[in-house]
Amino acid sequence: MAKKSHVSETPATAWLRQHGVAFTEHPYDYVDHGGAQHSARELGVDPFGVVKTLIMQDQDAKPLVVLMHGNRKVSTKNLARQIGAKAVEPCTPEVANRHSGYLVGGTSPFGTRRQMPVYVESSILTLPRILINGGRRGYLVGIEPQGILRMLDVKPVDCALPDE
Repeated sequence: MAKKSHVSETPATAWLRQHGVAFTEHPYDYVDHGGAQHSARELGVDPFGVVKTLIMQDQDAKPLVVLMHGNRKVSTKNLARQIGAKAVEPCTPEVANRHSGYLVGGTSPFGTRRQMPVYVESSILTLPRILINGGRRGYLVGIEPQGILRMLDVKPVDCALPDE
């Protein structure tokens, strides 16, 4: 089966174009619960450079976005301490979908339905290029993280747990 080389516009790609951000398109065959590890395997890249977009919430149910390496998990305890929250936990898929405007598995930090604070694992900012969700399941975009993520007003954090 031939892979698609282009995916139709999403709110994320519209946001990137509107902000003059150059990106490359990387469609792959999506599988439920495959996550960043699956997309990295499909695309033949290191999962450390595939960034997952996680919608979480604090103790007051205020949503936030966490960008994390594809082969790392978030220490919610460390994250909460660094952002001054009592607790942080992942949102349910339904709540995450409502906040972001995307389906879980296709969540992008760009063009979200709701403005939310964005936290990024600091080591992501040291990478020359990352692959991050382009707003649809089975679709990543390649970007240079430093300048683009600043457009989102991201706050660096150190909350990665060791390799999965």
